[in-house]
Amino acid sequence: MYEGFYGLREKPFSILPDPDLIYWCQTHRLAFAMLEFGVMNSAGFTVITGEIGCGKTTLVRYLLRKLDDHVTACLISNTPRSQDGLLPWILMSLNLPFEGSYPALFKQFQRYLRDQFSRGRRTILIVDEAQNLGFEALEELRMQSNINTGKDQLLQIILVGQPQLRDMLRAPQLLQFAQRISSDFHLKPLSAHEVGEYVDFRLRAVGAHHDLFTDEAHQIIAETSRGIPRTINVLCDTALVYGFAASASKIDAELVKTVIQNKAQFGVLPFGLQPV
Repeated sequence: MYEGFYGLREKPFSILPDPDLIYWCQTHRLAFAMLEFGVMNSAGFTVITGEIGCGKTTLVRYLLRKLDDHVTACLISNTPRSQDGLLPWILMSLNLPFEGSYPALFKQFQRYLRDQFSRGRRTILIVDEAQNLGFEALEELRMQSNINTGKDQLLQIILVGQPQLRDMLRAPQLLQFAQRISSDFHLKPLSAHEVGEYVDFRLRAVGAHHDLFTDEAHQIIAETSRGIPRTINVLCDTALVYGFAASASKIDAELVKTVIQNKAQFGVLPFGLQPV
């Protein structure tokens, strides 16, 4: 819609995870470093937490791109809530048969991991939205992590979730689980300065030849979004639509204020779109 007007190859502020448009601020670099550290050092458990919309899933997608060919990664994006446990979902993500009794499925999974290891392959399980897992599911994962051969880790597990996941893992009943976490990081929102850099970076990444948002617009977006990338994307995308409709060559503070006011009055997102 507005891409041609502003000379852009594609939309710069999609809310879908896009590994090609990662803005590598310090916290995102550290979070990814901990992910890589966990993978390279065969950590039993790696945990990445952060607020909704901070870019956790995007980092996971980027990690999947970088994994070596000898790594088999299975990703569970929507945390199951069934009473049958996680194992059928894990097997399904590996394209293995997933129907049968739990002991039979566990034996099949164990055989699969050992076969992979014997062929020089590693298996990594990534659970996104892991804050939805209950204590029983986390204990199930701990038991599955016991599948090993001697000192070699046959299964690595990466948990990605909202701050509630961190709170759960601090519970006394999960002490044994927490002791197995070798690598972890909590992803924080962007600072006010980083918000402006983030906006300009994403615009340049899709072909912008000059800054389309004024410094004052950056400041208002930073205050309103509280540094959450997904919220920044919503505001900036809408602002570009408004700018296109008004034939505005630049997105200034007044235009952004109009976007915020309209979303606060007519929108459905529950983050209270008012500058703070």
